[in-house]
Amino acid sequence: MEHIKIATAQFEHKSNDKTYNLKVIEQLAEKAANQGAHVIAFHECSITGYTFARHLSNAEMVELAEPIPDGPSIKRLIEIAEQHNIVILAGLFEKDAEDNLYKAYVCVDKNGLVARYRKIHPFINPNLKPGDKYVVFDLFGWKCGILICYDNNIIENVRATNLLGADIIFMPHVTMCTPSTRPGAGFVDPELWKNREKDPTSLREEFNGLKGRSWLMKWLPARAYDNAIYAVFSNAIGMDDDQLKNGCSMILDPFGDIIAECRQLDNDIAIALITPDKIEKAGGTRYKKARKPELYRDIIGKENISEQKVVWLGNSVE
Repeated sequence: MEHIKIATAQFEHKSNDKTYNLKVIEQLAEKAANQGAHVIAFHECSITGYTFARHLSNAEMVELAEPIPDGPSIKRLIEIAEQHNIVILAGLFEKDAEDNLYKAYVCVDKNGLVARYRKIHPFINPNLKPGDKYVVFDLFGWKCGILICYDNNIIENVRATNLLGADIIFMPHVTMCTPSTRPGAGFVDPELWKNREKDPTSLREEFNGLKGRSWLMKWLPARAYDNAIYAVFSNAIGMDDDQLKNGCSMILDPFGDIIAECRQLDNDIAIALITPDKIEKAGGTRYKKARKPELYRDIIGKENISEQKVVWLGNSVE
């Protein structure tokens, strides 16, 4: 495997404004390419916008969604990838030939679609269907996977994607700064975002605390460490519909260490060098070799009725 440079991005998208969002994606992709990145990853629904979709009817969702790979947004992503010679990962709502709806994330290069993943645990709109498979694909000799937001909270998804061969897992999110049963969780006042140039300290206190980054640090490093993977976390920053998001897009190495992170209170990218030697040296690689699946194969695989409760939505989705 070659040494490669991967960029993770954060930006303030506009709801249901694909033209604007693709323009920002192009700007950040060009910036990353000029700094030597081979790949850039954006957050979930970075093309379409995200949280506003909780208000949409099935017909409105069908109108918003696009087929993959023949929709105009994917074609535009491929053009951007070709123009700047960079691999791009970005998200949108997808519809198939029967108008079934999915939360999708794609990887494209200058030659076309490389991979498409459908979120296994969607919830933002009740008309979305869950994906039913993991995806592993090749980039520059590396095996890569994708898990979208909530998918990463079910630890079996990360381990399964890794055991299928993925040493790099792209983890696009729109997360943090929402209420939860977890102590310290909650929304962040949008006025702090409007006032960020005058008073960045108050905003950073909220973004870095238990509403935001401190929560992320409870679990994200463990996903990288336990599985000896590179975790490429991408998140929105700024207003997402009526909710404020805190960015903190970052890349973690197989030791669970942050090796690049977006820290601006603005659109930003962060780039990390990805090297194969860390995977072999990481503790997670040794622990995986020591596994005894005969002891817990039937326990892990025991039948379970999947139930998702999203507190800030005020309902449960299954």
